[in-house]
Amino acid sequence: MTAADEQHLIQQARRGSHEAFRCLVERHMKQAYNIAYRFVSNHDDAEEVAQEAFVRAYRSMDSFRGEAGFGTWLYRIVVNLSLNHAKQTKRRMNREVSHHEAATLAAAVAPPGERSVVADHLEKSLNELSTLQRSVVILRHLDGLSTKEVSEILRCSEGTVKTHLFRGLKKLRERLRFLKEELD
Repeated sequence: MTAADEQHLIQQARRGSHEAFRCLVERHMKQAYNIAYRFVSNHDDAEEVAQEAFVRAYRSMDSFRGEAGFGTWLYRIVVNLSLNHAKQTKRRMNREVSHHEAATLAAAVAPPGERSVVADHLEKSLNELSTLQRSVVILRHLDGLSTKEVSEILRCSEGTVKTHLFRGLKKLRERLRFLKEELD
């Protein structure tokens, strides 16, 4: 779908077209769910957050100014709802990174026989980062979003994203340095 097609759908949705909004939902549902899941670490909760984000987006279509892309606007709603959901369910403010996510990252850096050990340490280390550092690392590296997209979602400057990404990755390297020594 081109940007022009999406703009056309947005205009139709603003005029009350349920079909146009359904097309927007279909285009962004997977990414919205993935972002929510990375924050809430639970399939049912992620579905609930993603659905709530679409409900809020639908109700707020008139307030969408188009300064950022529709996806960026929606993903900002998803991140905010995800963080609120974590607070409301009395989860730690520091989001738990799932073992599956840590294993995915470990697969990129560790030999096959050592991946579960690396994943365990990586999971623990990610959870020790500040909320903003963890959010930036997750959105930038696990979700593959650009620095600009992350800055728009988190409503901070690209410089702030780069700073927190640098600091978060530096902390991860420091906390995981012993693994490199063990694996070498």
